[in-house]
Amino acid sequence: MRPEVTAGAPSVGPVPPPTPDPEVDVELPQITMLTEPAEGIPPVVETPEALAAVVAAFGAGTGPVAVDAERASGYRYGQRTYLVQLRREGAGTALIDPIAVPDLSALSAALVGVEWVLHAASQDLPGLAEQGLKPSRVFDTELGARLLGLDRVGLAAVVADALGLGLAKEHSAVDWSTRPLPSEWLRYAALDVEVLVELREVLAERLAVAGKAEWAAQEFEAVRTAPLPPPRVEPWRRVSGLHAIRDARRLAVVRELWLTRDQNARTRDISPGRVLPDHAIVAAAQALPRSVPELTALPAFAGKGTRRRAALWQAAVDRGLATPDADLPSVRGPKSDAPPPPRAWAEKDPAAAARLVAAREVVTDLSTTHVVPAENLLQPDLLRRLCWTPPAVLDAEGISGFLRSGGARPWQIELVAQRLADAFEALPQS
Repeated sequence: MRPEVTAGAPSVGPVPPPTPDPEVDVELPQITMLTEPAEGIPPVVETPEALAAVVAAFGAGTGPVAVDAERASGYRYGQRTYLVQLRREGAGTALIDPIAVPDLSALSAALVGVEWVLHAASQDLPGLAEQGLKPSRVFDTELGARLLGLDRVGLAAVVADALGLGLAKEHSAVDWSTRPLPSEWLRYAALDVEVLVELREVLAERLAVAGKAEWAAQEFEAVRTAPLPPPRVEPWRRVSGLHAIRDARRLAVVRELWLTRDQNARTRDISPGRVLPDHAIVAAAQALPRSVPELTALPAFAGKGTRRRAALWQAAVDRGLATPDADLPSVRGPKSDAPPPPRAWAEKDPAAAARLVAAREVVTDLSTTHVVPAENLLQPDLLRRLCWTPPAVLDAEGISGFLRSGGARPWQIELVAQRLADAFEALPQS
């Protein structure tokens, strides 16, 4: 905790802790709110000349670089980055507008070999890569917090736990595509990287003391090198409420409405949910309106913007209704190599069901022993696949190879492989 504000430090203000319960004799920590960046709010970098100055400054800086990015999720189509924040010792803080200066590869080149400190790196790295920003090394403070077993791993919660400092998060969900960006949003953005490097130092020390430093290094590298996920097969099936649609003809209507909405949203660069909500798609598929008046009579299509494009939506409904039987989507969905839902295992494959019960007990026990969330100890889908379609030999070596091929890290395999092999061996043989 910082007891006072010194020159060059961010402005802070004390926040009294909650009144303690008189029945519980516990001393609650005092959180000091960060209110202003150390050097104030820097000007937004919007020109090649300003970017060149930032590149030079950060290339000459020392130590790790704190990096964050802001998107306009829920407002714009896709996950484009609309602001990049960086901070490094000797360089200060930079706020870069990647719309005005989209090619940031020179900055990336200036930071080759430098560790980047991010919180929830998997969320920011794909968008940063689109701007040419690719780190050589990563320290993910959210992942570090997870490996340490912290109950809350949001940035504000981890900063409060590790540093005794408070970060206000009221601007986390605003429309970052807004131009010009309001000063209070820029203040928020600058503060998000203000203490990331300091946070990294505390978490790194805690990980080392807990014997988890190597675990963290492997996890950070896995995040840094993770490939982009492949495109979803039939992405329209992710419409919320689709479970209420149980016949192929109505599914065809959902598909046509989703495809029409997606094209319209992409063209207008608006979040699809703002163009047409999922519940409106489901409502139209259930009602099967045959005309624009029938469509607009549905409560889900009562909004002004939705009614304005009613002819567009009705045309999509008509295409779904006219889809030839041979082209109707399957009610069961596309084929997948994923195991069936675990609730069906006892009937379909009792031996696999028994393996899953035993495996979950092992992972739960290890999770408790090592104070690591079960999902970070071993990815749940990989555990299910191991139990449903196991290797030919279920010994530690066979299990290790299976988990390795599924992307498990060495530290995870070392912890779970032998324990799983022992648990499987103890099961009754059919």
